[in-house]
Amino acid sequence: MNSFEDPENEVGLRLRSLRLARGMSQRALAKAAGVNNSTISLIESGQMNPSVGALKRVLTGFPIGIAEFFAFEASPEEQVFFAAEELKEIGKGGVSYRQVGSNTPGRSLQILHETYRPGASTGTVLLSHEGEEGGIVIQGRLEVTVGEQRKILGPGDAYLFDSRRPHAFRAVGAVECVVISCSTPPTF
Repeated sequence: MNSFEDPENEVGLRLRSLRLARGMSQRALAKAAGVNNSTISLIESGQMNPSVGALKRVLTGFPIGIAEFFAFEASPEEQVFFAAEELKEIGKGGVSYRQVGSNTPGRSLQILHETYRPGASTGTVLLSHEGEEGGIVIQGRLEVTVGEQRKILGPGDAYLFDSRRPHAFRAVGAVECVVISCSTPPTF
């Protein structure tokens, strides 16, 4: 575990979160506070625990007081990488939709790892929603219907369309179908 992840480095975590929330580099904060750039770096990394006086001086770079600094809610860092077991299941029945990330407000892209049991489909009613979607078949065969067009896709084949057009998906054949897809904006 590096010093930044250490929960005992509360001052460093808060300072970094506040600095990033204000869109400042370490160098810009150091200049505004009249301290060395290394001071900011050492505090944020947990290698230096500043005295109250030193912290007050650093905070003049924002400027905020110590009470406001400790009242500031540090936002957790955005998750960038996801282990297979962290994908969130949002499907049901014969179709599994495992979503990358969560439905965080403000997201404009949704990525899914889809698995269709043989014969499984998105249903008899065609889907339609704002945005675009696309995908690549990884394994098996997938029948894709978009408006009046219908095609069976195999491994390596792909689709991309305006998702306001009525559409449906169905696994064909005896092999489970696996698809990696994305849509914008998120539809689930």
